Amino acid sequence: MPVTTLHDPGRRGFASDNYAGVHPEVLAALSAANGGHEIAYGEDAYTARLREVVRSHFGAAAETFPVFNGTGANVVALTGLLPRWGAVITAQTAHINTDEAGAPERVMGHKLLTVPTPDGKLSPDLIAREAHGWGNEHRAQPLAVSITQSTEMGTLYTPEQIRAITDFAHSHGMAVHVDGARLWNAAAALDVPFCAFTTDAGVDVLSLGGTKNGLLGAEAVVVLDPDRVDGLVYLRKLLMQLSSKMRFASAQLLSLFEDELGLRSARHANAMTQRLRTALEAASLPGLAFTQDSQANAIFATLPTDAADRIRDQVRFYDWDRGRGEVRWMTAWDTTAEDVDNFVAVIRAELQRA
Repeated sequence: MPVTTLHDPGRRGFASDNYAGVHPEVLAALSAANGGHEIAYGEDAYTARLREVVRSHFGAAAETFPVFNGTGANVVALTGLLPRWGAVITAQTAHINTDEAGAPERVMGHKLLTVPTPDGKLSPDLIAREAHGWGNEHRAQPLAVSITQSTEMGTLYTPEQIRAITDFAHSHGMAVHVDGARLWNAAAALDVPFCAFTTDAGVDVLSLGGTKNGLLGAEAVVVLDPDRVDGLVYLRKLLMQLSSKMRFASAQLLSLFEDELGLRSARHANAMTQRLRTALEAASLPGLAFTQDSQANAIFATLPTDAADRIRDQVRFYDWDRGRGEVRWMTAWDTTAEDVDNFVAVIRAELQRA
């Protein structure tokens, strides 16, 4: 008996790109990978092909390990980078610090050394605030830096900025991890190849996102410098991220690279963010101000909390910092121009009413 549809398929909001469904081309890829028997645990044709495709984008040394989710990718990647006594320097707003329920510290067992940033981005000067204490047996040893691209604040690192970070980190004996949950949005916005702001910029290991760009629970750890990472072939199982039917995760990830689906979807999401911001800026609405540059598919803004609550009753989104009236609006691969225009009309009506 088929599952009954329990939601309104026509409803879309601006809360998160995680709310979006699975892209039809991804569903087609899943269907194509179905049928018959394929060897389990990654010895299948789709995972083998994924390894080849990832190397064509990230370099011949890249090693690919599909996992279930972004938190799992970050935990597996960072665990493979660090000895037991290692610590990770990261932005205070980083997902590994604010939204992973302590998994990086509780599951990895590694200290996070967080740094406040104005825009979610680290720099060598900011990293230097926590890059000290090597040899001090009383301090967790800073041995890795983790940055997010695009950041949790919707901002982007340029390739040059990432190179400055990796040069600083490597010169101090630290490895560099990139949380790429929205790496496709970054690549679309920067309009450069993946390798330009990862491998060529000196990044050691990458969490490659997919779920926020139309996949059904499929991410990957991509090791860019195998000399920096140890034991991932064991850690993935140890950390409960080894899929038995891996062909279905790999087929989804493959679909993002084929016919530029991932970039097409990310470009669309980014464009819808720009449409939303441009329309709101042109409206010059009372009480509305923007707190960050909108460089990928997120907008951060402040508005009166009573108006925000009324708007949210009609179109869902999240508070970011309710104390200062800051909200976050996200677009996704399936956001339409009509969605954006209708949302602008709701915001305009409520702010003008206020």
